[in-house]
Amino acid sequence: MRERYDAIVLGLGGIGSGAAYWLARRGARVLGLEQFELGHARGESHDHSRIIRLSYHTPNYVELAKRAYESWAMVELDSGERIVYKTGGLDLGPRGGAISLDGYADAMRASGVEFETLDATEIRRRFPAFAIDDDVWGLFQADSGIVAAERATASHQRMAQVHGARLLSNVRVERVELSGADITVHTQDASYRTSQLIVCAGPWTNTMLAGANLHLPLEVTKEQAMYFRPADASAFAFGEFPVWIWMDDPSFYGFPVFGEAGAVKVTQDAGGKAADPDTRGFEEDPEITARVRRFLHAHLPALDSPPQLVKTCLYTLTPDRDFVIDTVPGTKNVHVAIGAGHAFKFASVIGRILTELALDGTTQSDISDFTLARPILSMAEPPKTYMV
Repeated sequence: MRERYDAIVLGLGGIGSGAAYWLARRGARVLGLEQFELGHARGESHDHSRIIRLSYHTPNYVELAKRAYESWAMVELDSGERIVYKTGGLDLGPRGGAISLDGYADAMRASGVEFETLDATEIRRRFPAFAIDDDVWGLFQADSGIVAAERATASHQRMAQVHGARLLSNVRVERVELSGADITVHTQDASYRTSQLIVCAGPWTNTMLAGANLHLPLEVTKEQAMYFRPADASAFAFGEFPVWIWMDDPSFYGFPVFGEAGAVKVTQDAGGKAADPDTRGFEEDPEITARVRRFLHAHLPALDSPPQLVKTCLYTLTPDRDFVIDTVPGTKNVHVAIGAGHAFKFASVIGRILTELALDGTTQSDISDFTLARPILSMAEPPKTYMV
């Protein structure tokens, strides 16, 4: 016997759980399959916090971020859980740095997002924990903040089940069989049929898409988040200190105190080494730690101490660092999303978009920048641009 569902979601991390939720909320009969336990720490979606912001480098991302806030608000209303916390957000860096603050400012203006331009004197006045030279400047956007990551994923999963979804954990998919309008997903214990397949498998995306004869030039890296405990945490208190991103190469980012009592989360963006998701370790990478410590010594000296806690995760990087949100070419019923190491803030809206593609055949969001047809994804050895 092969059970049949309106849609099957492969992978129940941040995006996949979002897809299961929005599908079930729309009334679809949904099966979600996760190869590990729900809420596991082997992928990209765990830990307390992720940055959410309207500050992005193209108007398309800014518009998608607006819908991300809307989508999270709908999940909060449905679940009764608070997921988004606004702290204000500061993008800062040296003039002429590797990441253009001017591009972020232009994108926000084009989308009608209010923000402030701050010079170094004003940054130091508002947030005295920063030790910065006069050539540093920044953009402050008041709606930026934190998505409570593990809580968000758990809320998606809980409410997906409330709306009728069936979510199975510790189930490894062995093969996906495509036959026109009919799809069969074979696991070690059973087979399931559907007319719509949604792949949100992160580092395991290419394995899940092998039956569609699609192989993408993805790089999986092992990253880490670190928590530092200052002697006086008041300068980093929630409600007083913003989320922030250092816009240069290397790029760093951090949070106020949130999730770990008295501790401040800081790390480098896309600073990790290539890793096999099936064999990677969970140990600290001393090179990332050293780079972060050098940054803290120079710019946030109150945090310059050995980390109190280190957590590892994976990034699944496209060569241009843009998302993939698309229907697989040659099919009308296989849909895929890849977050490129910066999608958790968008997890709910991406799940919503995938639902629209599966149930409606189209989406109200502009996903033209995230197509599988963009030339760089057809290159065997594409150039890599991870600084965004």
